[in-house]
Amino acid sequence: MSKKATERRLKPVEAMAKVRTLRISPRKLNLVAQSIRGLKVQRALNELDFSAKRIAGDVRKALYSAISNAENNHNLDIDNLVVAEAYVGKNLVMKRFSARARGRSSRIEKPFSEITIVVRELGEAA
Repeated sequence: MSKKATERRLKPVEAMAKVRTLRISPRKLNLVAQSIRGLKVQRALNELDFSAKRIAGDVRKALYSAISNAENNHNLDIDNLVVAEAYVGKNLVMKRFSARARGRSSRIEKPFSEITIVVRELGEAA
């Protein structure tokens, strides 16, 4: 007997994209995620285009991926899509050492984070 297929965690009108290794701290990435939460996708793309943050380009790629997933995998209309969720999580931390005075060293931590973007199609009434 084969294993049962796992149920889809998202609703039928939602699509998701996740980027797992972004070389930025979650605290900084969350500022960019907050700026696009709840916006229509075209407005969110414009927001990311003109953002001064370095990581905005990578978040833009993730948003494009979510839009493409919605269109190709779930047959959603891209004109009615809204960024329903954009949340950030921690990932691995690279640890490096820097030489200091008197033969000591100090630790430098280079954090990675991950972002998950969920887009939802609004109904015609909305």
